[in-house]
Amino acid sequence: QVNLVESGGRSVQSGGSLTLSCAIAGYTISSRCMAWFRQAPGQEREGVAVIENDGRTTYRDSVKGRFTISHDNAKNTLYLQMNNLKPEDAAMYYCAANLILRTLAPWYGGDCARAARDPESGYWGQGTQVTVSS
Repeated sequence: QVNLVESGGRSVQSGGSLTLSCAIAGYTISSRCMAWFRQAPGQEREGVAVIENDGRTTYRDSVKGRFTISHDNAKNTLYLQMNNLKPEDAAMYYCAANLILRTLAPWYGGDCARAARDPESGYWGQGTQVTVSS
């Protein structure tokens, strides 16, 4: 059974930093495409950052220079370091395995992009809430 569990979300002030973690069980991430998404109330889920199986990273424009996606293969854990947080970054953040859907991350043009979820290998976590106060 595959299980993705995010943690690290909390309330911070604008300009603050957070590191989100996603612990994955039942699924080896070292050869997979992994990503972080977010969804604010009343808005569509959107891609934030992608890390490919060779370690290459890509970010949506609004977080470039502020967010860093990484993974620790030995711990089978995905991370998102977020610096200089802004109120518009407030959202539920989700990690995703092999789920870089073109509709949710149109800014990403790499090999990990998919048209639809593969039920055999695409998984979401349950989310962790990030709140940013101005």
